[in-house]
Amino acid sequence: MKLYHGSNVTVEKPKIIKSKRNLDFGNGFYLTSDLDQAIKWSFTTTMRRKKGNKSVSVYNYNENNNLKILKFDSPNTEWLHFVSLNRKRLYEENNYDIIIGPVANDNTMPVINDYLNNVYNEEEAIKRLLTQNLKDQIVFKTEKALAYLVFEEVKIYE
Repeated sequence: MKLYHGSNVTVEKPKIIKSKRNLDFGNGFYLTSDLDQAIKWSFTTTMRRKKGNKSVSVYNYNENNNLKILKFDSPNTEWLHFVSLNRKRLYEENNYDIIIGPVANDNTMPVINDYLNNVYNEEEAIKRLLTQNLKDQIVFKTEKALAYLVFEEVKIYE
C-alpha cells in the first residue's frame, strides 16, 4: 500500500515524533493514503516552519504483518473520545503499533473544540462531523511498525 508524508523536508528514515502540539492520535509518525492530503500537509508545514521545500515522501507499507492496529472507520463516538483525550493531552500512550482514522482538519477543529468546551454534546458533534469528507491519517507509533515502511521517493512541489 502507498502511503504519503507531507513535510518541508524529505523523510527517508521516519522517526517517532514526540510533538509539542496536541495531535489527534498522539505522538508518532503521521502519514495518509491520500496524496492530495499529503500535499496540503507539505504546504502547511513549509509555511509554518518558514523554511525547506514542499515535500511529499512516498512509502510502500507492507500490510502483511503482526502489528497491533487500532482503526476508526468513521468519526464515531470512540474516535471523538480518542481525539478529544489526545487534544487535551489526557490520553495515556497505549501499546498500539499503528492507529488509523479520519483526520481532524481545519473544518473539523471548530466542531471538536465546541465539543471540548461543552457547546455541543456528543450526538451533535458526531452529526456535524459525519457531513464532512474527512481524509485518513495513519500514525506509526512504534519502531516495530516503522520497520514495515519502505521509502520509495520524494515529490517536491512549487
